Amino acid sequence: MTSTINKEEIQKFSDIADEWWDVKGKFKPLHMFNPVRIEYISEKIIQYFNLKNKKTKPFQGLKLLDIGCGGGLISEPMSRLGASVTGIDASKKNINVASIHAKKNNLNINYINKSPEQMKNSEKFNIILNLEIVEHVNDIDLYLESCQNLLDKKGLMFTATLNRTMSSYFKAIIGAEYILRWLPIGTHDWNKFFKPEELEKKLENNKLKTLEIKGLEFNPLTQKWKKSDNLSVNYIICSSKI
Repeated sequence: MTSTINKEEIQKFSDIADEWWDVKGKFKPLHMFNPVRIEYISEKIIQYFNLKNKKTKPFQGLKLLDIGCGGGLISEPMSRLGASVTGIDASKKNINVASIHAKKNNLNINYINKSPEQMKNSEKFNIILNLEIVEHVNDIDLYLESCQNLLDKKGLMFTATLNRTMSSYFKAIIGAEYILRWLPIGTHDWNKFFKPEELEKKLENNKLKTLEIKGLEFNPLTQKWKKSDNLSVNYIICSSKI
């Protein structure tokens, strides 16, 4: 069977899996990145599913799938907001770390050591999160097809990745990996980044309509991330099932 799993990519993250919840460790950049991701995703979910009047646990009743969940950095906030969360990851070590941390925090999250194409007989989900995953998988077309099959009718999907530009090469690879040492060297392969129009076309081919593309930009002065119209490095596509 064809697989989306890139074993070398999985091994990179398995090797540092014990540090997922160390805010000063190798995943510090993701901890810094998380607030803006959660803010944007939450805004769009509330708007799309018309949840504006639900103030406590607004996502209650929604089933959410976090693909490539890692240690659960996004799964846990989504669970706290009331969603019924399933997190999947091709790294067994990541799943173990995520499961232990969720249990310690009394969160009921269903963590599974699988890739999306291995979830064929799964239930459908209202929301799917693909955050910084597509640049690490084999066979992007199979990956998106599998995601689309797991998405409920009129469901919402978020796909976040990096643009293939000179700016992303210097900021995300030379800057983040070699100079600032925010990420282990070799974390990213610039050739696997997607231009927004390329990814948008692939989503469209899999019956996913783009609702919005938003840039996510780091401000070195404030040391914080913000939403932006600048798509040159990090961006996120919000799409719905056609």
